[in-house]
Formats: sequence, structure tokens, C-alpha cells
Amino acid sequence: MSTPFLVFIVISAVGLLLFMVLKLKISAFVSLLITAIYVGIAAGMPLQGITTAIQEGMAGTLGFVATVVGLGAIFGQMLESSGGAESLAHYLVKKFGKDNASWAMVITGFIVAIPVFLDVGFIILVPIIYALSRDTKRSLLYYAIPLLAGLAVTHSFIPPTPGPVAVADIINAQLGWVIFLGIILGFPTAVIAGPIWGKYISKKIYLEPPFEYQKPAQEVDPENYPPFRMIAIIISIPLLLILVNTFTGLAVSKEVVPKSIITDALEFIGHPFSALIIATLVASYFLGIKRGMSKQKILDLSTKALGPAGIIILITGAGGVLKQVLVDSGIGQIMAESMANSALPPILLAWLLAAVVRVTQGSATVAMITAAGIIAPVISEFGLNDPQRALVVIAIASGATLLSHVNDSGFWLVGKYLGMNEKQTLQTWTVMETIIAVCGLAFTLLASLFF
Repeated sequence: MSTPFLVFIVISAVGLLLFMVLKLKISAFVSLLITAIYVGIAAGMPLQGITTAIQEGMAGTLGFVATVVGLGAIFGQMLESSGGAESLAHYLVKKFGKDNASWAMVITGFIVAIPVFLDVGFIILVPIIYALSRDTKRSLLYYAIPLLAGLAVTHSFIPPTPGPVAVADIINAQLGWVIFLGIILGFPTAVIAGPIWGKYISKKIYLEPPFEYQKPAQEVDPENYPPFRMIAIIISIPLLLILVNTFTGLAVSKEVVPKSIITDALEFIGHPFSALIIATLVASYFLGIKRGMSKQKILDLSTKALGPAGIIILITGAGGVLKQVLVDSGIGQIMAESMANSALPPILLAWLLAAVVRVTQGSATVAMITAAGIIAPVISEFGLNDPQRALVVIAIASGATLLSHVNDSGFWLVGKYLGMNEKQTLQTWTVMETIIAVCGLAFTLLASLFF
């Protein structure tokens, strides 16, 4: 199979995917499966081999991703329903003071988006933005952009949110390293795209809160919310346990500490499955049962949480199928060999793939999973270590954030809640997302010099 023909197959596959999603309005799940079948046929795979690759790709991906995303969704639902997100926001605004509330909002967004989806976190917290804007007479953007930047960065960079979990699984990166590097590289990215950009653009565009929020709202009763310390501890549980797993495994492999029952136990409780089960049970008890929530209510909330998670799980599985077809057809091997001689580093290549799909079809999740599926066979040929694979995950996440515009549901959600027209949303939200994408790439390339 010649390299030009191989390039044609990959480009035409992406084109077919975009055509089905954008023009024919076929769901991303079905479109990814059809694209995978097209790649298999174009590469000359036997038909039986294609169906086998579909089964293996779906099973291999979902075994891990479905468990983590499902548990993460229930964990996030408990935080959302208990008022935990509002508790964090009110505490941080009080500590920072209204003059520095933009910093409180970026930190709030950064923490809240670990267990809660971006759109849900924004809808929960936007009344606080309205209140701050009303009280200080500043533009809504002064507080909204930092909150959105914190939410967007964490949603893309830091597990257990579905995007980085799915990409990490497809390219075989350790979640502990993705969390560690995601936090280190994500926070300065959120600061640049949040308080710094927000301060600038809020002077150019003045937005008032919606009319119904311009009157002083009733004072929030702190007794209605769980305490800040409890929320911070509960959110940190899965992250810390997964990091313990990663660094214990690293210490054992480097023979810094001997393998023992204790190291085995630490690795077990720090596995993403165990860590999220523990975190979900702790959240259900302390945010639910202990605060008077009935067991039936907790069950209903858990069931509700799995609805949106199911869509993401299926799309991720279809991305795993595309990867498997690329591997089984031999395209991945040929791609790897040709790209190994390319001047482009794998981080930049991964970013570009995700960026192209993101800008053309809108969904960050689909962009991340498509890019991961295409790049996965290439990654194995570069001989990257665990931190380097984690950096590729963050590069893909960054690329998949680029230029959110009219084909992205987030574009319309933000515009609607902040009362902006399309031009204003492009000037504010779209630029913020692009800053995240570019800074994410820059910091990832910088970090690659040290790993």
C-alpha cells in the first residue's frame, strides 16, 4: 500500500465522517462505525476481519471507559444535586473578595469541572455571575470568562471527565500522568484564557445581567449547602488515589521501593475503578444520606446521570473501533513508519488532527476520539514513555478546544445565558477557547522538553 494511497484513505475517511455528521445529520456513533468500515474496505481487509475489528475495538475500549465515565457521571451528579458547586463558588468569592472574584471564578470552574460536565457546571453557577455583575456594576464577562475558562480547561485536560479518559485509553496513556500534567499545564492555561482575557474583553464589551436578575436576589443561606472543606476533600479523593497508584507503580518499576502487599494494595485502591467507586460511595453518603436525602432519591439521581454518559460511552467505543480497523488493516503501521520520518513531532501532529475535526464538525468529544483513533497506531511506533503519552492526550484535548463557533452547542449555550449575539460570542467565547487551544499546545511542547 503506497503512502499517497494511505494518505488518501485517511483524508477521505475524515471527509466521510464530517459529511455524515454535518450534512446527513447522522449521529456521531453511527458515523464513526461507518467510517471504520469504509477504511477497512478501502484498505482491502476481508469483510469478516472488519466485523471482528468492530467487536474487538468496541469491547477493548468500553471495558475501561464505560466503567470510569459511568462512575464519574454518578459522582458528578451527587455534587451537582447537593449544591456542592455553589458552595465552592460562594466560599471562594468570600475569601478572594468581590474585587478579585474573577480569580475565585477560575478556581471554582477548574475544580467543579472535575466531576461535573462543563455545560451543567456553567448553568449551575451562572446565577453567581449575574449577582457579582449586578453588585459590582462590571460587565458579566469579567466573571463569566474566568469561570468558563476554568470549566473548559478541566473538562478537556483532567480525568475523570470523559474526553481525556477516552483518549488516554485509546492511546494507552496512564491516567495518573494525565491528571498530574493536566493540572500543571491546565491551570496557567486557564489563568491566561480566564482572568487575563476576561479583564481585557470586559472593557470592550459591557454586558448586563438578564432583567430578572438585576434586582437583588435573596441572600443564599449557607446552611443549605455542604461545607467547602467537605466538597474539596470529596473531589480530591479520586484524583489523589489515582496519583498514588501511578507513582507507586513508578517507584516499584524503578526499584525505589520493593514490591509488597502494601504496594499492591495502594495500586489496587488507586486504580481508576476502585478510586471512583470509593469517591462515589463517599459522595453518596456525605452529600446524600447524611444530608437527609432518601435512598430512592440517590438511586434516581444515579439513573439520571447515566443518560448523558451513555452517549459519550458509545461514541468513545466507536472511536475505539476506528483505531482497531487502522491497526488490523496495517494502515497504522505504514502511517507510523512514514510519520516517524516526518519533521512534525507527535504532539503537534495530534493537536492538528484534533483541531481540524473540531473546527469542521463542532464536537470536542468527537474531535478528541477521532484524533486519538488515527494517532494511536502511530504513537506505539514512536516508543513514547508514560509522561510523553500523557502529553499527547493533553495536546489532543487542546486541539479539540480550538475555535468553538456556530457548529458547537457550547457556543449557543454561552451566548444565550450571557445575552450575547453571534458576533459578541465569537469575540469572547470563541477567542477564549482558541487561547486555551494555543496555550495548551505551547505548554505541552514546552513540557515535552523535560520528559
